[in-house]
Amino acid sequence: MLYITLGFLLGFFIPYVVRRYFKIKNEPLSFAAELYWIFHINKHISKQKYITNQKYLQLKNRYFMRSLGWGIIASAVFFLISTTVPPEEVPWLAFFVIMLLFLSEIDRRTELLPDLLTYPLLISGFLYAAFAGSLLADSTVAAAQNSALGALFGYSITTLTSLLLVRKNANNFGNGDVKILAAIGAWLGLTNIPFIILLSCVIFGIICFIYKKRTGAFGPAIVLATLLILFLLKY
Repeated sequence: MLYITLGFLLGFFIPYVVRRYFKIKNEPLSFAAELYWIFHINKHISKQKYITNQKYLQLKNRYFMRSLGWGIIASAVFFLISTTVPPEEVPWLAFFVIMLLFLSEIDRRTELLPDLLTYPLLISGFLYAAFAGSLLADSTVAAAQNSALGALFGYSITTLTSLLLVRKNANNFGNGDVKILAAIGAWLGLTNIPFIILLSCVIFGIICFIYKKRTGAFGPAIVLATLLILFLLKY
């Protein structure tokens, strides 16, 4: 019950954080400045504006429903984690999943995967391998090796693909896509990252076919593929 509630609360604030990041996405801010502007508290909205401004009320209601939806999704994913992995692994994987959900929504809205989240995700992947890592190997040394190789493969294969395709389309893979795949490789290892990359390409192709477009945010496809592979490992 604790993780279900925690998942809902964290998921509920995903649209809020994404909206704040959207306002500063084109600003040349440092890591610390981005963190401050996302989480600093705005001035209180006057009661008169709250009552009479219809556009503000519509926006508020829309964000509430979006927050509710993300809360339900995060709560459901946290529930699956808490019922399928050993208790000592649950906090690690809950952190991994909520970071992926934040990155997915940010990329969908802004087509950016900020260093503010990808770097901590990469570092925490190495820490997971060192202190837990049951998804990677049975021993700490083997888990650390698998994590390092997974991060290296996730980084190098997308970088190589970008170099091969850059003449046709310079935006095939962005730096954020490279970093998030390196981070996912650190969490799930060398044996799983190739399947995640392949499945994410398939999912992205399906999304493009449905919406009849050739480009777009690749992050949501990566995150969905990662979650599918993660739960396939446990079932």
